[in-house]
Amino acid sequence: MPSPEMPSESADTHRDIIEHAVEALEAGKTVIYPTETVYGLGADSRRPEAVSRVFEQKNRDPNNPLSVALPSVSAVESVAEPTDRAHDCMQTFLPGPVTVITEVNDTIASAVTANQARVGIRIPDHELSLKFLRAAAPIPVTATSANLSGAQSAHTISAIDKRLRRSTEVIIDDGVTGGAESTVVDPDKNIIYRKGANAEAVIDWLTRVTGSAPTVT
Repeated sequence: MPSPEMPSESADTHRDIIEHAVEALEAGKTVIYPTETVYGLGADSRRPEAVSRVFEQKNRDPNNPLSVALPSVSAVESVAEPTDRAHDCMQTFLPGPVTVITEVNDTIASAVTANQARVGIRIPDHELSLKFLRAAAPIPVTATSANLSGAQSAHTISAIDKRLRRSTEVIIDDGVTGGAESTVVDPDKNIIYRKGANAEAVIDWLTRVTGSAPTVT
């Protein structure tokens, strides 16, 4: 086992690939990165041209908004203005496989939210993903599955469409990722837009906090 002063070969590899990934974000390019659910496609969400690249690579409808990945709840106010309830929801479930929708500020490109006033916040419960997001800070990274729109989300790099892989500047490969996609919740509206991982816990929390069961769309 390597000593704390001597990083393992894997640690060196991860550090190098993360450095390259951050450089790609700074250049307006895209990165495939792991999470505890599925692989994601990241770009600098502040840069309209970088966000457009994500939509183009995924062949995604521009009216279908993206979420934003951050390294911690304390970083959320750099892109959003969460209410007390939204903040409590984030404190309860993040990091974790939950996307919390809240009020956006003017930091990120309008294309991220499809010109809407709200944005999904994602803080993965995944060590390598968080290392990447911390290294990228203060860049808020787009959070969307690394797949062509309508295709199945990928748990391995080999499962990602070759065209998407070839058009991405850097790929952070961490083997097989965890499980179901994140649950998407707007705590202020008491709505769950997608039931995924931890859905029942989110439903129980909302029911207790609001006094009524959430609407599930």
